[in-house]
Amino acid sequence: MTLLKRILSAAFVALFATPGLAAEPSVVRIGVAQQGTGDPPTFGGSPAATAQLQHRVEDALQPAHVKVEWIFFKGAGPAVNEALANKQVDFAYQGDLPSVLGRANGLKTHLLLASNVRTGVYLAVPADSDIKSVKDLKGKRVGLFRGTNLQLVADNVLKENNLAERDLRIINLDTAAALAAVASKGVDAVFSDYSLFKLQQQGLARIVYASRDDGVQFTRQAHLLVLDEFESAHPAIVQTVVTSVVQAAQWQSDEANRAALFALWAKSGVPVESWQSEFKPGQLKERSSPLIDPFLRARYQAVADDALRLNLIRQPVSVDGWFEPKYLDQALKTLKLESYWPRFDASGKPLAS
Repeated sequence: MTLLKRILSAAFVALFATPGLAAEPSVVRIGVAQQGTGDPPTFGGSPAATAQLQHRVEDALQPAHVKVEWIFFKGAGPAVNEALANKQVDFAYQGDLPSVLGRANGLKTHLLLASNVRTGVYLAVPADSDIKSVKDLKGKRVGLFRGTNLQLVADNVLKENNLAERDLRIINLDTAAALAAVASKGVDAVFSDYSLFKLQQQGLARIVYASRDDGVQFTRQAHLLVLDEFESAHPAIVQTVVTSVVQAAQWQSDEANRAALFALWAKSGVPVESWQSEFKPGQLKERSSPLIDPFLRARYQAVADDALRLNLIRQPVSVDGWFEPKYLDQALKTLKLESYWPRFDASGKPLAS
């Protein structure tokens, strides 16, 4: 057992020796807001995915005889919210908009760390389409996965181009259906994620727009959250899970691990070439950061404000008190990573060290 594992194991045992805390569960359930691929199912593109593929959470909880289940949801964020409401999962890897919708509807959760930030949205069209930009979408059939963090970025992109969803013929499609629709010319265009690179490489689609090119206000964020009730009963498990994901974030932030990282993520069914297109050289550290900094807080508040403006929620949502950084802070201290990742201000500019 490594020194770090011995430290985590000792801390875990010490916390559970504290009077008044509930006995540890036999299984920890982590919901994932996307469809997994393979047997067992896997995913890619984030520190949470890296942690799952490297079995970091499982290894860290093994001394306490706690098993880990990763539960994947084809219905993405909305389906995860339903599972959280029914207490079918304890933790969740999810995007910003779905979590805001959940909070607006009374879900009691805490956001623990960032897990895949500054992620863009792509607009793709059939390979022979004459659509060249977002401005050409008026009146077109456009696939969009509603209720996910794709939707809000797409809506803001449309607004930037003097359009709105009502100006298009929006068809609600999950990721797999969107890819099939654009490849078969069943729609005129789709807003989706890095999955589109594979279609482009196969000559079945053409990416005509990348939202990240227009600034951080057109990016989406994802995170790991926990149900308040589970956190209150099992803080040691929460700490262990957070520390394990931070370890994965550090490993995938190292550009020296780029080839190994993309090969690992390729087990999710997304080819290495797509990950190379999604993560340009030098971007790993910035986009793998787990930090709860002013940038992350500001982006989540902006998502909440936009969701209200677009009538996706009926009442304002504040991020005050939603983030719980103590587990992340402890992980950074334990792993001696307090200064490893750069912090950014609300506008996305680096903060002075």
